[in-house]
Amino acid sequence: MIKKSCGYLLRTFLIIAVVFSYFVTPEIANAAAAETLGDLRNEYNELLKKKQENDNKTDAAKAEIARKEAAIKQAQADITEAEHQYDEAEQSIVESNEKIDSLTEETKKVLLYMQQMQGQNAYVEYVSGASSMTELIMRVEAVNQVSGYIQKTTKNLESEIKRNEELKTELTEKQKKLENQIASYEKTIEEQYDSIDEYDIYALDINQQVKIAKDKYDHYYKACKTYAGTTDDSTPLSSCVDSDDIPYNSGWLKPLKSGVVTSKMGYRTHPVTGQKYKFHDAIDIGGNSEGTKVYAAAAGIVSGIARKTSCGGNKVYVDVTVGGKKYTTYYYHLLAINVKVGDIVNQNTEIGTVGGYSTSTSHGGYDACTTGAHLHYGVATGWFNGRNIPTSTVITPPGFNNSVGYRFYSRTDYYGN
Repeated sequence: MIKKSCGYLLRTFLIIAVVFSYFVTPEIANAAAAETLGDLRNEYNELLKKKQENDNKTDAAKAEIARKEAAIKQAQADITEAEHQYDEAEQSIVESNEKIDSLTEETKKVLLYMQQMQGQNAYVEYVSGASSMTELIMRVEAVNQVSGYIQKTTKNLESEIKRNEELKTELTEKQKKLENQIASYEKTIEEQYDSIDEYDIYALDINQQVKIAKDKYDHYYKACKTYAGTTDDSTPLSSCVDSDDIPYNSGWLKPLKSGVVTSKMGYRTHPVTGQKYKFHDAIDIGGNSEGTKVYAAAAGIVSGIARKTSCGGNKVYVDVTVGGKKYTTYYYHLLAINVKVGDIVNQNTEIGTVGGYSTSTSHGGYDACTTGAHLHYGVATGWFNGRNIPTSTVITPPGFNNSVGYRFYSRTDYYGN
C-alpha cells in the first residue's frame, strides 16, 4: 500500500510539524484548578483514562488495517482465479470456433467432391442410383445422418460458445466487483493510517501530560507529607508548600532581554476574535523571534504547566515571593517549556522560549489566541496552584509601563523609551 510504505515518513513529518495538532489536546489546564491532593490524583487518573482510550483506538485501527489487508489479499487471489477462468473460457471459444470452421470446411469438401464426381444433382443422383427400395431408404438415411450430425455438432459448439461468452461476461463483472472492493478496502486502510497518525500525535502529548501530572502529584504528595503531615485526598495544596522553599526576591527583572509592549493589560478588543471589552490579563511583549529565551522574572517554584492549550498554547506558572508578598507570574504562547512542576527557579532560569507564530491556528498550529511571535506575561497577587488566575488579582507587571509601544533593552531597564 502506498500509505503503508510512506506511513513512517508521514507520521514523522506530522510529529515534527506541530502545526498538525489540530484537535483539542486534553490537558490539566482546561480543568478547574486543583485545590487538594485528591484533585491532583483525579487529574492524573483522568489523563490515564484518556491515554488508554487513545491506545485502544490505535489498536482498533491497526486491527482494522490487518483485516482489510487480508481481505485485499483474498480479493486479489479471486481476481487471479477469475482471470485464469476467463482465459480458459476465451481459449475454449477459440477452439469451438476452430472446430466449427473445420467442420464447415469438411462439409464443403464433401459436397464439392460429390458435385465434381456426379454433377450438380449429386444428392438426387446418389439417392436415385439405389438398386432397390431398401437401398434407397438406406441412402436417404445415410445422407440425413450426415446432415444431422453436422447440424447437431454445430449447434452444440455454438451453445458452448454462448456459454463461454456468458461466462466471460460474468467473470468480467466479478473482476470489476473485486477491484471495487479492493479500492474500498484500500481507502479504508488509508483512512485508518490517517487516524493512526492523529493518534500518534495525540499520544505524544497525552503521554507527556500523564508524566507531568504524575510528577506534580508525586511532588505534592511528598510536600503534603512533609509540611501538612498528611496525604489524605482532602489535604489543601496550599498547606503543602513551605514558604521557606520559595526563594526570596529583592526585586523584579524582565522576562526578556529586550522587547516592546504590543498590547497592554486591561480591557481591549480581542485582536483575534474581535470581541469587545475582553479583559487581557497580561501584557504582550513583541520584538523577538520565535525561540528567543524567556527567563523567570522572579525566583520561585513552578506551580503549573499547560501544554498546547487552545488559547494560550504552552503555559508556565511560577509562584514567587517579592518583598514579603506572594505573587503568581505566568508566561503564555511559549514555543518550548524547559521546566517542570515543582522546579525551583531563579531569575537566570530559562523557563522556555518565545512562540506564538508557528503554534497559532492561522499558521496551522493549535493556539487560536495568537497571530505572531510574542510573550504573554502576567503577574497576579497571591498563589493559585498554577491555574485560574482571578481577574481581580491581576496587576501591571512590576517594572513595566502598561502602554503600547513601551520599549526596553535589558532585563533591568525599567524606564525604556
